[in-house]
Amino acid sequence: MIPSSPFLCVITDESFCPVTIAELALKGGAAMIQLRHKSASGSQLFSWAVEIRNLCRIYRALFIINDRVDIAMASEADGVHLGQQDMPANAARTLLGKERIIGVSASSFEEALQAEKDGADYIGFGHIYPTFSKEKGFPPLGTEGLLNAAAFISLPIIAIGGVCLDNAATLISCGASGVAVISAVSRTDDPSRAASELVAAIKWKNS
Repeated sequence: MIPSSPFLCVITDESFCPVTIAELALKGGAAMIQLRHKSASGSQLFSWAVEIRNLCRIYRALFIINDRVDIAMASEADGVHLGQQDMPANAARTLLGKERIIGVSASSFEEALQAEKDGADYIGFGHIYPTFSKEKGFPPLGTEGLLNAAAFISLPIIAIGGVCLDNAATLISCGASGVAVISAVSRTDDPSRAASELVAAIKWKNS
């Protein structure tokens, strides 16, 4: 189940060991870890997934696999996060069952609405701000786009794209249930502290 209070999701960075980043983020208070690694083999992903799943259970956090429904099933992850080029949420639901969490990336209100109709459990909405984590074919959605989505989409929305300590609380105020980061945690001198500061910011601003 998606947390009911503002939360931090940390997505693993392909430049660093996913297990290490996950453990440091969890120590800092992250409530969700998403394993994302486009170039890793299935066997490597599964190995990482099992390790991160065990860590998440210790810290009572959610563990989500990016794209790979098969790895999510095999590793007993809490769920899967699907992009627009992956299978639709309703097809993934047939494989995963009712108990697993299914998130869907959306870069527009229309995509978010479709994901909701398809039975997703949450929306990864963005990019909100400019980001260099991967190439984008559309301009940032900004807080206005987030406000619009939050007003009409009943699912929890996780804001992603350019999220950092300076703007994370603002996104929660605009209707996001949580924020997702990559470099704001993994590419810092102290990922655990960075995660802790982000968690404190979103919870203090909205307490």
